[in-house]
Amino acid sequence: MKKGHLIGIGIIAIAIVIIMTSIGDASSYESFNTALEMKHDGNDKPIHVVGQLKKDQTGAVTGLNVREDKTSFTFVLVDNDGTEQEVFYNEPVPADFTRSESVVVIGQYKTDDIFIADKILMKCPSKYQETDVQAAGM
Repeated sequence: MKKGHLIGIGIIAIAIVIIMTSIGDASSYESFNTALEMKHDGNDKPIHVVGQLKKDQTGAVTGLNVREDKTSFTFVLVDNDGTEQEVFYNEPVPADFTRSESVVVIGQYKTDDIFIADKILMKCPSKYQETDVQAAGM
């Protein structure tokens, strides 16, 4: 083989290794119970937990407490296993936070009582959803 072909194969092999290791590090969604177990095992790696904001019978969000200076807040998130957990986020409340269909918090436990979110991702209802339903009825 030519020297250029060997270099090309080497570059492709390195790229494949990088892709495989990044896939192995890809985080899956976990529950609050798993995150708490990780903390007790000494693993402080950030974890992704998906859930919905706690709501009352009327559909209003409950458990949302914003600091007076509006620089941080806490809220109650119910994960897919039904576990309710208070979550602290040291940033202002994102726009349309209370309207989100689901919330992903990325963070870890510092104590057993509260989950500290480093980042919040939200799935908000589509603004086109009602239009699509009306268009389908025509």
